[in-house]
Amino acid sequence: MTASNHSLHGWDSDQIALYRPRLEDADVAAVLARFPELHGPAQILWRSPRPFSAVARVRTPAGEVFVKRQHQRVRTLAALGEEHALLQHLRSRAIPVPRVLADAAGMTAIPAGEWVYEVHAPAAGLDLYRDTPSWTPLRELGHARHAGRMLARLHRAAADFDARQRSATLLVARDDALRAPDLHAAIEAQTAWRPGLAAYLAGRDGWREELAPLAARHRSLQPRLAGLPRLWTHGDWHASNLCWAGSDADAEVAAVLDFGLCAPTFALYDLATAIERNAVAWLQLERGMDAAHPDTARALVGGYAEVLPLADAERVLLADLLPLVQIDFALSEIDYYQGEFGARTQADQAWEGFLLAHAAWFETPPGLALLAAIRPPA
Repeated sequence: MTASNHSLHGWDSDQIALYRPRLEDADVAAVLARFPELHGPAQILWRSPRPFSAVARVRTPAGEVFVKRQHQRVRTLAALGEEHALLQHLRSRAIPVPRVLADAAGMTAIPAGEWVYEVHAPAAGLDLYRDTPSWTPLRELGHARHAGRMLARLHRAAADFDARQRSATLLVARDDALRAPDLHAAIEAQTAWRPGLAAYLAGRDGWREELAPLAARHRSLQPRLAGLPRLWTHGDWHASNLCWAGSDADAEVAAVLDFGLCAPTFALYDLATAIERNAVAWLQLERGMDAAHPDTARALVGGYAEVLPLADAERVLLADLLPLVQIDFALSEIDYYQGEFGARTQADQAWEGFLLAHAAWFETPPGLALLAAIRPPA
């Protein structure tokens, strides 16, 4: 199946669609048949353009739901159970996350052949950024401030969620390499449990030399990361994963979506990810200084600090962390594309574009201006 009638966000949407075909009516009908309250004619109203899973908004006789499908090699039933436990905890702490529905057997993760499904209740609010790629800056500073406030609220609510590291390793925003004392050694150690990454690096001569600039930055972070407390974090805090209480420029966040990348990391990791996702026009770097949105970064950090104040040392660490926050997820993407599909082109793009080029951009004038906006005033 190709993407001829279903565009996806990514470097090569036609190729991505071959790896993960879209949800069809028969797929949706089969999974919804397990939910007595949803049984009956169903209609797919919209399909998500996100590349790593198949998601559809579906009209049922009992109202709309969201159906999500992933491959069991990416998310086992146990791995989804870990994610759902976090969602339940956050809901109990008044964080507005959609409810995951249980089928007639009480299961929230539904196996079906090689796939695993979830069915979510609709989120509150307006999905203003529904079709916006993750590398697109927020449109309003008010949205940035409220996104920062909600992220801090989520971190405060997750502080007493005590669960071990996720069992999932593919497409999860972990911090294994980031926290390690030595970057090269950490990546070499990961090849023991990332077969796709091992295969990729075996065919990439000189990868250690390519990583030298990142390794130097990485050393400068140590040991400042070592003592930071573990916290389960969202991992993909972009406006497209938020719903809004209105369409005005100062609308508040009404719901938080898509915890597929969540994992125990630390608070500044999640805040740095939010800045990286929302304050840089990564798809338009040719715009030079206009590709950086320092006001958006300041608004995100300012909103966060309204709920959880940040010391000057934390703001300095946040800026130093930002060029490296993508390391572990980039390694995960390489493992995914190379290991699952033998997709060398996509793995190259993750290594060269996501891992190396993102870090290098922060050495350019627009990147330095963004970092300066995050640091406390001299």
